[in-house]
Amino acid sequence: MSLSSELRLGANLMSDGSCSFLVWCPNHPAITLEICSPAPENLRMTPLDNSYFHCSVPNVKPGTIYSYILSKGAKRPDPASKAQPQGVHGPSQVCSDSFPWTDSSWRGIGLDETVLYEIHVGTFTPEGTFDAIIPRLPALKSLGITTIELMPLSQFPGERNWGYDGVYLFAVQHSYGGRDGLKRLVNVCHELGMAVALDVVYNHLGPEGNYLGEFGPYFTPCYTTPWGEAVNFDGAYSEGVRRFFAENALHWFTDFHIDALRLDAIHAIVDVSTKRFLEELGERIDALSQQLNRKIHIIGENDRNDSRVILPRESGGYGFSSQWNDDFHHSVHALLTGEQQGYYGDFGSLDHLAKALREGYVYSGQYSKFRHRRQGSFSEASTPKNFVNFIQNHDQVGNRAQGERLSQLVSFESIKLAAGLLLLSPFVPMLFMGEEYGETAPFQYFVSHGDENLIENVRKGRRSEFEKFDWHAEVPDPQSAETFLRSKLHWECRDQGHHQKLLLFYSELLRIRRAFPSLSLAAKDECAISIVEPGGLRVERWHADDRTMAVYNFEQITISINPCLSSGVWKKLLDSTDEQWNGPGCAAPDELQGSKATPLQLAARSLVLFRFCGEASARKK
Repeated sequence: MSLSSELRLGANLMSDGSCSFLVWCPNHPAITLEICSPAPENLRMTPLDNSYFHCSVPNVKPGTIYSYILSKGAKRPDPASKAQPQGVHGPSQVCSDSFPWTDSSWRGIGLDETVLYEIHVGTFTPEGTFDAIIPRLPALKSLGITTIELMPLSQFPGERNWGYDGVYLFAVQHSYGGRDGLKRLVNVCHELGMAVALDVVYNHLGPEGNYLGEFGPYFTPCYTTPWGEAVNFDGAYSEGVRRFFAENALHWFTDFHIDALRLDAIHAIVDVSTKRFLEELGERIDALSQQLNRKIHIIGENDRNDSRVILPRESGGYGFSSQWNDDFHHSVHALLTGEQQGYYGDFGSLDHLAKALREGYVYSGQYSKFRHRRQGSFSEASTPKNFVNFIQNHDQVGNRAQGERLSQLVSFESIKLAAGLLLLSPFVPMLFMGEEYGETAPFQYFVSHGDENLIENVRKGRRSEFEKFDWHAEVPDPQSAETFLRSKLHWECRDQGHHQKLLLFYSELLRIRRAFPSLSLAAKDECAISIVEPGGLRVERWHADDRTMAVYNFEQITISINPCLSSGVWKKLLDSTDEQWNGPGCAAPDELQGSKATPLQLAARSLVLFRFCGEASARKK
């Protein structure tokens, strides 16, 4: 084993009080370490194997500021910097990894019991910090959330950003509270029995403050992405690049005790290596999970519906735990809103939704009118926990021209119908912050770049992006602080009017999901789905002796549905039209006799859930 492989990238404090500095820099024959404070000093770094440079400096304290001086004199931050207190163009900072963790008994949460809640740290609270999230965790736990999923945290330019413009992947955004703030949040989550997932971006880096290319061939001209230069995972010198990103992924689990990573847009990672980076990463994370003796997961965002993401590695897949499923979202959204712009043109029928509930993907090899090609592949080996479903997320809300949430697009009854579809389905559900009480604040795209040319290019890019959707509304200025402030949640709404009723409805759906095995544990082959014309959907699920049946009406009028129940007594568990949920009033009876049941009158945009309670004769005894 080489010396460079035994060391960690970046600046790492050692037990003897020294600090190890390791940087990969094949683009330069020599590198100088500049200690900027507290005592200025320049130190020539020692070249190691495979273009690494190293320096061990005695008596270095946390908070020490440093830079690297490249061979032609340019001063640059550390590519593996742990903190950038002066922003993306400033020097890096040495950080201590010590923290008073209290989660030694934490063993993680399985995906079959996971309910995700996506959070943008900057807009979730007025303060926009990790510490400000902590007082709200008990409310999320009471709702039924098991895992908060944080949008990207790597240091980005300025104070406000979605996080996908991060340029220092090892540094935690300073305006959110930095490394210790994130550790405090994770530690409290684990104390409460909640897990933490983190969104990471390995397909590109942001444009401002991105100096990686000056150190080495981190990027490749062979491929492109819609957001920036493609990362070099398969070309010359790619071994150093792969190490950088793999070490970054693993450090979230070890240094911050993160429980899951969501990998952004892995379809934009082009890699024709014999062993692909994503496969290698899956192997290393599985090995780490065993070493740490706790459940950790890797979840992919894959726009191509590629079943290789979740296929076992021995079958030629990447072996990821799960993947985001846009097809479910698009099926629900198109049905409820009637929108047919852009990719919504591929959806809009109950057949699409029924297939999403049966298989996960709607497009598993069929022709897509939007893409003008076939889309997706089918995996018989998949299970419901291999798909993360949602009716809202940061992309589907924020990438609308005005950033409208579903609560601004459809009726209150339609929102409850969508919530029932999500939370009574067998897949891993994810809520977008504020969804549970019908937040009305938009979630709009915002940045705080310092380069005027870049700012103008971002403005033009956002406007042109919406042309294919035929949205003619004015696009909010991404650079404006007002765009960011408009996107902050109105948390106080949770206790008011219909917002409170919706919150209680979500809470009841999650309680029911936990309480009955057919709704929490059922496999893909323990589900029967049928379309009932006009506009109705019937979903029966079972696991062992537990059996439930839900019916949904997508029409804007009352329809009649034959429940087609097996003989016995079926008791109503939930009716979205109930007055306790601000509904128009219950139409479905409290009980049904399976073999004798008359057609159900289902109100417009509503759902009702029944559970099998046994044979009538046995029940009388």
